[in-house]
Amino acid sequence: MPDIFINPPEEKKEAETPTPRSFEPEPKFKKHKAPGHTHNPLAAYCYLPDNVNFETRESEEKVILLLRQHPITLVPKALIALLMILAPSILSIFPILSFLPVNFQLIAVLFWYLITTAFILESFLTWFFNVYLITDERIVDIDFLNLLYKEVSDANIDKIQDVTYKMAGAVRTLFNYGDVLIQTASEVPNFDFLAVPRPDKVATVLQDLRIEEEQEKLEGRIR
Repeated sequence: MPDIFINPPEEKKEAETPTPRSFEPEPKFKKHKAPGHTHNPLAAYCYLPDNVNFETRESEEKVILLLRQHPITLVPKALIALLMILAPSILSIFPILSFLPVNFQLIAVLFWYLITTAFILESFLTWFFNVYLITDERIVDIDFLNLLYKEVSDANIDKIQDVTYKMAGAVRTLFNYGDVLIQTASEVPNFDFLAVPRPDKVATVLQDLRIEEEQEKLEGRIR
């Protein structure tokens, strides 16, 4: 009796046949592997952010990137705010307000600190709400100029004609931030994502989305 047994072809075929599995199409935005996902609500670069919504967002639209200007751009305003906070103490050496009664001097100082607080709050809100969004369908530029005015522009991904990014200077190179310039065929011809972190990654995500959008058109999967 032989020591080696060979299964019949039918049985071997059954043994090698993998168990059938059901595959679901992977969402388009899951194909990107750019780093930068964070749960920090103050992040300037967030890949696939959590719980991000905006007024014109469609129900099935997925936000790929949320961008703000690099925090280093806040340093000049932070220095100004610091000087404004220290100004009353510095100016106390010089009796500028000595001609006023003590109570009026106190009111003047409190009024100055009120202006300082308003400056700090306005600077932070302008930075926080000035955002650039890249979704799986379009790019969105939200310009929050002040508490009473904002401007929102968008363009579909398939309208993008050219994407350029640039980093100029030692500071931008050191902190890895720059400008992403997007040329489109929409009503707004140019979108400028200014002083955003990782501009090379932003350009890569946009290029990938353009390729996928063209592939969807070829396959007739445009929604």
